[in-house]
Amino acid sequence: MSEVFNLILALGAGFLLGAFFFGGLWWTVRRGLSSGQPVLWFFGSLLLRTGITVAGFYFASGGHWDRLLMCLLGFFIMRHIVTRLTRIPEEESNQLTKEAGNAT
Repeated sequence: MSEVFNLILALGAGFLLGAFFFGGLWWTVRRGLSSGQPVLWFFGSLLLRTGITVAGFYFASGGHWDRLLMCLLGFFIMRHIVTRLTRIPEEESNQLTKEAGNAT
């Protein structure tokens, strides 16, 4: 029973790590596009999100491969959820494409 509980906790940790990583990516893209120095936003966010996520996987797995797999499963499930929740409507997407084209 204890091992099943540990696997469920690892899955929950994967959900949290995925929400942090992909939610942070979405937030960074939104802020970075309007920033004067987007390189700092994107590079700093990459380092922070990756470092916290890797450390989270390390601690959530506790050296057990089955916990690591459950954590990865939760991470990828949350990737799909965050992608659907942050989807831009078609008309706003067209406007952003035009603005990005003007920036070059």
